[in-house]
Amino acid sequence: MSKKSNTLLFILGATIFNILVTVICFMALFVLFAWLLAPRLPPDAAAWSFPIIFIGAIVLSFVIYRVILKLLFKRIEVDKYFDPIFGKRRK
Repeated sequence: MSKKSNTLLFILGATIFNILVTVICFMALFVLFAWLLAPRLPPDAAAWSFPIIFIGAIVLSFVIYRVILKLLFKRIEVDKYFDPIFGKRRK
């Protein structure tokens, strides 16, 4: 496979992975909220929980995604397998 196809497949896989991590984080935060906090909160306060959980899931998935990418890029040589997306890199 060429570097361009490796890059395309990596971007596609990373996007799918990021979406899955976001969904898993959202469900985990929602279950934790429903189990721990929802019975103790008044109904008016519970209405604000959905947007807060959604934003928290996005932030948490971004952090997880960044950590996993850093670990992955430590293990593989990026210049050897992937083509730059926006032009050539300066050495």
